[in-house]
Amino acid sequence: MSPADAPPANPPVNLAAHLPAPPPAKDAYATEAICARILARHRDRISVRKDHVAVANLARIIEAVLKLSSRQGFHETSLRDLARASGLSMGGLYSYFDNKNTLLVMILTEVAETAEAVLRQAPAGLAADPAAHLRWLIETHIRLTEAMQPWFVFAFMEAKGFPAPARTMATESEAATERIFAEVLARGAAAGVFAVADVDLTAALIKPLLQDWYVKRAKHRKRGIPIQRYIAGVTAFVERAIAAG
Repeated sequence: MSPADAPPANPPVNLAAHLPAPPPAKDAYATEAICARILARHRDRISVRKDHVAVANLARIIEAVLKLSSRQGFHETSLRDLARASGLSMGGLYSYFDNKNTLLVMILTEVAETAEAVLRQAPAGLAADPAAHLRWLIETHIRLTEAMQPWFVFAFMEAKGFPAPARTMATESEAATERIFAEVLARGAAAGVFAVADVDLTAALIKPLLQDWYVKRAKHRKRGIPIQRYIAGVTAFVERAIAAG
């Protein structure tokens, strides 16, 4: 076993413990659990009254969106395509959203809100240790995108074709993640733990390393790189780059 593949000194991050109020007795990253949060967030516009029916149908709709988008792109996917793939009628689709842009915002909002909520809920005590906090952020981000890979791939790959408001939302979500990393880098630089001249630029340079895990999954799978090895590699690379002294 190589050092990069050795078990980490600390147990893997328990992301479920840091999600905002997931439905009880469900995997917080299962499609239906995420759709329950979407329903709660957009209850005023969804006309289906029975929550269990609404959640199940939202899951069918969004699973269809993610699959169709990976094959032909969101822009090229019509509501008729979506109705056929989800097994719902056109009228059934309109019970959940009025047009594709509304559906797009639902998906992007959930990705953005979940990412920021998880990354903002570091375990107590980490704020006093910038090095440990940075390691936690790297692992947490990578494990979150592993758990929600189709969602994050959709947000990343489709961004250029989004209408302006959705494109702005995607850009702001990325900036929010970078700010969280920049805050930790700034604390570490002030404490002499990190040697970072420009915390915003450094945070922006770290972000593509995190994105590479979910955007280029096939490359890493071909090389036989498991998630823990990737986490260890990114962490070591970043720590060497910003080490003080």
